[in-house]
Amino acid sequence: MADKAPVLLSGGNPQIAKGYGDAPVQAYIAAMPGWKSHAWRRLDKLIERVVPGVRKAVKWNSPLYGAGHPGEPADSWFLSIHCFDKYIKVAFFRGQSLDPVPPVASKSGDTRYFHIHEQDDVDEALFAGWVKQAAALPGEKM
Repeated sequence: MADKAPVLLSGGNPQIAKGYGDAPVQAYIAAMPGWKSHAWRRLDKLIERVVPGVRKAVKWNSPLYGAGHPGEPADSWFLSIHCFDKYIKVAFFRGQSLDPVPPVASKSGDTRYFHIHEQDDVDEALFAGWVKQAAALPGEKM
C-alpha cells in the first residue's frame, strides 16, 4: 500500500499531524508545494547551523523552532512558518526586538513576519542574524 500524499489545506499549507522533533518538520517540508519545499529546506538547514540543538515541532499545521533555554517551558518557540498560495510566512515571535526588525507587522505587538516569495533571493546572512537573535530571546509558550 502506497503512502497517501499529504492533504494541502487552504493556501497550500500541508496538513501534518502534531509531533515533536525533526521528523514531523521534515514531513512538512517534503509536503510543501512547488518551490516552497526547496526554499524552506535550505533555511531549515541554516537554522540548524545557527542554533545548534534547535528543538522542532509541528503544531497547528505549522513547524515551530525553539532554543530550549534553561528554565524555559518545553513548549516555547522563537519562530514558526506557514504556507500561503504565493509565499511562505515566517513568524518571529519576539520580532519587534530584532535588529533590523523584520519587515511585516502583525496584529500582536511583538511578532513580526518575513514573507518569502518564489522570485525572492533571500539574504541568508540577514535571515541567520534574525534567527540567532530570536533564539537568544525567551520563547513564546504555545
